[in-house]
Amino acid sequence: MLNEIYSECESKMKSSTEHMQRDFKTLRTGKVTTSVLDNVRIDYYGTMTALDQVGSIIATDATTIVINPWEKNLLATIDNAISKANVGATPNNDGVQIKLFFPAMTVEQRKESVKQMKGMGEDAKVSVRNDRKNANDKIKKLEKDKEITTDESKVAQENVQKITDKHIANIDQILKDKEAEILKV
Repeated sequence: MLNEIYSECESKMKSSTEHMQRDFKTLRTGKVTTSVLDNVRIDYYGTMTALDQVGSIIATDATTIVINPWEKNLLATIDNAISKANVGATPNNDGVQIKLFFPAMTVEQRKESVKQMKGMGEDAKVSVRNDRKNANDKIKKLEKDKEITTDESKVAQENVQKITDKHIANIDQILKDKEAEILKV
């Protein structure tokens, strides 16, 4: 019973960390990645569709992304969607493909990315703390229903706190590593 609570808590906290790391992919670091376009959607025959579903997206070097739509009539739609998304580069449409040339990041842009990253990290920590609260509530309910003793409840809550501390430390380490990566010129 308590082991189920521990494993569920561990699983939820782990997914909070993974979600934060997925969010990091939308941040721009020194080298441009195709994931900066992950949130860009176009109207594809009445359905909002991700760019990678309507063409190939390739980072050809550290500052350039090339988008080759599978249907050439989508070029203007993709061009408009990228312009509206404000990804940090102006689309260059040559009638065959769209190229995005990203300028080198300035110190201010790097600091802004770090600020966004820290916000994502704080969201992940809040999520982990909410998972801790939910687990502790379940433990307290078991104690209230006389399924476990007060001592068992106290030990269980301490174990949940250890799991929480481990995940918070992991998030802090990931943030520290990511900050060093972003600020490295």
